[in-house]
Amino acid sequence: MGKSSTILLRVVLALVFIGALVIQGQAAWWLYLASSADTADVTYLHRSTVLYAVLALLIIQVCCICVWKLAARVQHGTVFSPASYKFVNIIIAAISFGSIMTFALGAIMAPGPEVAPGVVLLAGGLGVVLAGIALIVWVLRQLLAQASHTEAQAADLRTELNGVI
Repeated sequence: MGKSSTILLRVVLALVFIGALVIQGQAAWWLYLASSADTADVTYLHRSTVLYAVLALLIIQVCCICVWKLAARVQHGTVFSPASYKFVNIIIAAISFGSIMTFALGAIMAPGPEVAPGVVLLAGGLGVVLAGIALIVWVLRQLLAQASHTEAQAADLRTELNGVI
């Protein structure tokens, strides 16, 4: 990964992080307005939807920070080490939490007639997609572990070869 691509990645991550922060501020305001303006029968839907949005944006921010840290490790040539696992594990946990949160939102929306069944189905589908993404990242983590192990073996072999020579 070249220096220009790392800089571009960091610019994109910073824009996403700042954009999510701004939207979170707006969503908190919407949550306040929803608690005072709605009738009791739909207030729980508005509150849960806005809370879901705030938490989803928090998950995006956590993933941005972890990818930022991994990009720094790539730039320094230390990405193939066990220390990188913690950032990937955080990403997996965040996406998994987002999947569970999406299923919970669908369950909250399901009982009443206020929400169309198609919207509940879309929430369930999004939960499955997020679970699939978490699984893909987990597989990529396994590949990182394998590459780290191979890198360590190569370093050991280089050390042995230098000792022989």
